[in-house]
Amino acid sequence: MGIAPINWCNDDMPELGSDISLDQCLSEMQEAGYSSTELGHKFPSEADILKPLLGNYNLALASTWYSTYFVEKHNHKEQLVRLEEKLKFLFEMGTHVINLAECSGTVHNKKDSPLSSRPTFDDADWDRLVDGLNKVGKLCRRYGIRAAFHHHMGTGVQTAEEIDRLLSQTEMDTVFLCADTGHMQFAGFDPYPVFEKHMDRIAHIHLKDLREDVFNEMLSKDASFLNSILEGIFTVPGDGMIDFTPIFNLINESGYKGWMIVEAEQDPSNANPLHYAKKARRYIREIANL
Repeated sequence: MGIAPINWCNDDMPELGSDISLDQCLSEMQEAGYSSTELGHKFPSEADILKPLLGNYNLALASTWYSTYFVEKHNHKEQLVRLEEKLKFLFEMGTHVINLAECSGTVHNKKDSPLSSRPTFDDADWDRLVDGLNKVGKLCRRYGIRAAFHHHMGTGVQTAEEIDRLLSQTEMDTVFLCADTGHMQFAGFDPYPVFEKHMDRIAHIHLKDLREDVFNEMLSKDASFLNSILEGIFTVPGDGMIDFTPIFNLINESGYKGWMIVEAEQDPSNANPLHYAKKARRYIREIANL
């Protein structure tokens, strides 16, 4: 079990949690009972500095977000060269997963762009995306790292149908899924059937929940992703609308060996990160014995 630093310091809105030190973030992760984290914008970017720093808190680096632009930038070779630098860093850190999100035309990082304005990919776009991801998967495998695609609100891969298409067209032994319960529910579909259908392709799991009243309000307003966060749409597992019991039962029965990362993009001035980190940890122990 791990937890994301975005609960303390938001990467898309760095003003959220700007007053929280990296030491506070890492020490509270440890205090709440987690054993890994993902990369955040306050973290050192050098492996020889970050690895011993995380070791001081008994934390491993589970993964990191990485944006790709295979649809809008057709020079895949140039993107792969940049990606390889990140893979070298992750290899030095002993990290075995990278979370890839296709950000061509994304509105997830635009406060004034409603989610309805997200991109939709045509067949040619899908061909470019699939080709790029297959190349990424092969490159990642050279470093012993699994490429886990992160479906995300506001991007061109958001719906259950789009997840199905991506996994059916990419190479199953090199391209995997970062399954995010919160983004699935936000996109309007039950996470459980996706886990059930694609468990053998899931290489990384993000666990977050939604506040149902805020979710319904944001849908009615066609709000932006960032404004939905500011209104408090996300919370930790056990504090929202998702029934995690069948999901955890399925994960346990599958023999899944990867990381599960608690996420809750909230304003830390309104939602104390340590309180919610502990709440999620207690809940997961109770219902999943993890």
